[in-house]
Amino acid sequence: MNKNFKKAVSIFMSAAIVTSCTALCSFAINKDVDYKINSTYANVDWSTYKQYKTDLHSHTTGTDGTSTKKETVEKHYDHNFDILAITDHGTTDYGWDDPSTNKAVKIAMSVRKGKLPIEVLSSKGETSDGKEYTYDGNYYTEYDENGNAENSMLRVPFGNEQNPTSFNNAHVCSWFVNYGNDTIGGTSDYETPIKNVDKLGGLCVINHPGEYSGARNVANYDEAYNTDNVKFKYVVDKFANILEKYPACLGIDVNSKGDYRTRYDRKLWDLLLQRVVPTGRNVFGLATSDSHNEGIINSGYTLMCMPEKTIPELKTAMKDGAFFAASYYMGSKAELQSWAEELKAAGVGLELADSFAETYIKIVEEENAGKQRTIFEFDQDAVTPKVKAVSVDDVEDTITIGTQDAYMVHWIADGKVIATGNTIDLDDYSDEIGSYVRAEIVGEGGVIYTQPFTLEYEGEPEAETNHFVDLGGATTLLADTIVKFLVKVLKDFRVIDIIWYFLTK
Repeated sequence: MNKNFKKAVSIFMSAAIVTSCTALCSFAINKDVDYKINSTYANVDWSTYKQYKTDLHSHTTGTDGTSTKKETVEKHYDHNFDILAITDHGTTDYGWDDPSTNKAVKIAMSVRKGKLPIEVLSSKGETSDGKEYTYDGNYYTEYDENGNAENSMLRVPFGNEQNPTSFNNAHVCSWFVNYGNDTIGGTSDYETPIKNVDKLGGLCVINHPGEYSGARNVANYDEAYNTDNVKFKYVVDKFANILEKYPACLGIDVNSKGDYRTRYDRKLWDLLLQRVVPTGRNVFGLATSDSHNEGIINSGYTLMCMPEKTIPELKTAMKDGAFFAASYYMGSKAELQSWAEELKAAGVGLELADSFAETYIKIVEEENAGKQRTIFEFDQDAVTPKVKAVSVDDVEDTITIGTQDAYMVHWIADGKVIATGNTIDLDDYSDEIGSYVRAEIVGEGGVIYTQPFTLEYEGEPEAETNHFVDLGGATTLLADTIVKFLVKVLKDFRVIDIIWYFLTK
C-alpha cells in the first residue's frame, strides 16, 4: 500500500470522525424538545382587533402633578391615547369630573410644588385650544370645527397609586375596584394593597421597582439586582413571593417616565420570570408615563389588543396579557450597546445604531465622572414599530412575530439575548432556554416589549420552594405609625382643614 493511499485514507477517516463528532455535539446541544408554547396573544384576532394606546399611570394637581385633570386628559388626547388611567397618590379616581383629593397628601405635595389649582371636566365644554368636547363618565370626545366627533378616549375606573406616603416609594397602581382612597402610609408595604385589590377583584402592578430597590442608583449593570447582594436578593424574593400569591398583580413596570429609574428593571423582570413561571403563572411587563408634568406624557405606554374599546374588554386584555409594553426611551447602556451591535451586524438601521453607540459612550463617560445623566430618546415623530401578528406552532416549536417599521426583533431567555429575527425555532436554542422566551422589537420610533411566552416540556425548570419572610414589616410599622399619628393629630386639631382653606382660596 503506497504512502499516498494511506495518507488519503487517513485524511478521510479523520474527516469522518470530526464530522461525526460535530453532528453528535450538534444533536446534543440542539435537542428536538416537544414544547408546549403558551402565548398571551392566543385569543387575539389579528384581522379584526385593534391596538389601543394606553397610559395606566398618570398624575394631576389632585396630588403632586403640575397639570389639572382637564389638562392631563386633553394632553393625553393630543398624543393620540385611546385609554387613560389617572392614578393620583392615595386618591381614587371617581371620574374626570370629580375634584376629590387626598387633603393630607395634597398639602404635603404643595409644600414642594407650590399652590396648584384643581380643575376638572364638565359633561361638555371647551378645550384649551378652543375645541368642543363631551365627557359621559366613560368616554372623552373632542369635535372638529364642523362638529364631527374625533377619537374617543376611555377612562379606566378607580385608578389609584397606593401607598401615598411610602418613604421608599413602594408604590402600586390599581384599577377597577374602589380601594385605597384617602389613605396614608405604605412604606415597604406592597402586600397590603395588592392583597386587598386581589380580594376585591381588581388589577394592579408593582410600579418602578428600581426606586424601591435602589437599583436606579447603581452604575454597573452587573451589580444591579445581583442576588449575591443581600439587599437585591431580598427584593427579588419579596416580589416573587407577592406575584406567586396574588394573581391580581399583573407584574412589574419595566420602562416608565424616561427609563432612568427603570433602566435595570428589565433585568429584574427576567429574574422574576425565572422564579415565578415554574410555579404556574406569568409575569407581565408594563410601560407607562407616570407623568407628573406634560413633557413626559408621551414616554411609556401599553398597546392593548382588543376587539372594541370598552372596560370589560380592557380588563380581559390586561388579565390575559394581550398587550405590548412600549417606550420612546432607553436608559440602559448595556442594552444600547447590544442594540447597536445587533443592528450593525444585520446591516440595517445604521444611523440609529450609531446613535445608540454614541449614547452608550456618553453614559460611560458620565459614569466615570460620577453619575449617569443621559438617556436615549427615540424620535417621537418617526413611525413607531408595530406588531402585525403573533403566531405559535407547537408542532415545529416556533414563534413568529410579524412586524412593520421595525429594524430588529430579538429574543431573550433567562435574561440573555439568544436569537434575532422574526421567527425563533426553540429547538435551535434548547440549551439556552428555561421556562420562557420574550421578544423586543426596535425601530426608529421606539421599542416594543412582548409579554413572555411560557414553555412547558419534559425537563422544564422546577419551582423553587419559597420560604420568604418579609422582615420589612418592622419598617412599615415604624414609619406608618409615625405618619398616621401625625396626620391624626393634625386632623383632630383642624390644622389640615385650616391649611386647606388657605390653599384653595
